[in-house]
Amino acid sequence: MPVLFGTAMAVAIGGAEFHPWRFLAALAGMVMLHSGANILSDISDFNKGLDIAVTPVSGAIVRGLINTQEAFVAAASLLFTGSLLGVVLVMLTGWPLLAIGLAGLLIGVCYTVGPALKYRALGDLAVFLDFGILGAVGSWMVQTGSPSWAPAIWSVPMSLLVVGILHANNWRDIAGDTGKSIRTVASMLGDRGSLAYYGFLIFAPYAIVMGMIVATRLFRLGPVMPLTFLATLLALPLSLKLWRRARQRATPTHPFDFVALDGATAQLNLLFGLLCAVAVLLRPLLARWTS
Repeated sequence: MPVLFGTAMAVAIGGAEFHPWRFLAALAGMVMLHSGANILSDISDFNKGLDIAVTPVSGAIVRGLINTQEAFVAAASLLFTGSLLGVVLVMLTGWPLLAIGLAGLLIGVCYTVGPALKYRALGDLAVFLDFGILGAVGSWMVQTGSPSWAPAIWSVPMSLLVVGILHANNWRDIAGDTGKSIRTVASMLGDRGSLAYYGFLIFAPYAIVMGMIVATRLFRLGPVMPLTFLATLLALPLSLKLWRRARQRATPTHPFDFVALDGATAQLNLLFGLLCAVAVLLRPLLARWTS
């Protein structure tokens, strides 16, 4: 989503010429780096005894499809290939992109390796930056060749939803994480606090979008966010549905409603992100129609 959104912004807002091969390389690189970081996280969780029971969203290690050694080879291969694509894009677009790429790679690897940000209640901040802000800014730079604060600010709403995916996972695992002396934002907040935090993560994006539509006009904080971003409200019914599932976590309608809340939140992120990308791409049409 951040790659798609950052690219759409670069073309529709930044006036860049669309480079399809650069977009595909950025998308493939992001998927590889994201996957590699996720596999490292799976390995670490399994080794710490955090993820040992099979759930609908369990990975291949927990299911016994691969062992941790094979998983490490896969993670290293994905991180190397994704980084190689990043180097190619740096050569095509300029060295400023290298800073974004190195920061993203470092955060992704350190999520569970070394400082282990995930286990020090810094995982939410890590995914907010890595799979939200940095992805959008980097994709903008791939198309335009120069950095901008616009994609960083405009990608905040969908970045919060990415955090929502992680929080739903950590909320479900509070008991196990606490027993293993693992600190997450969810374990620090407890069950009731996690419910409130989850509500903020899935509803705040709409308020932020509305606020930016008004603020960019009222205070002339260019570029102006187009009214087409009102389309994001089409995702609100799904947020309300997830909120009901979260509130009924103790007595779910279906057994896996709460267990698989992270996967359902990922669906919300997909829908909201697509609507954001469409909203950006419709901006030139709206401007032409109102001129």
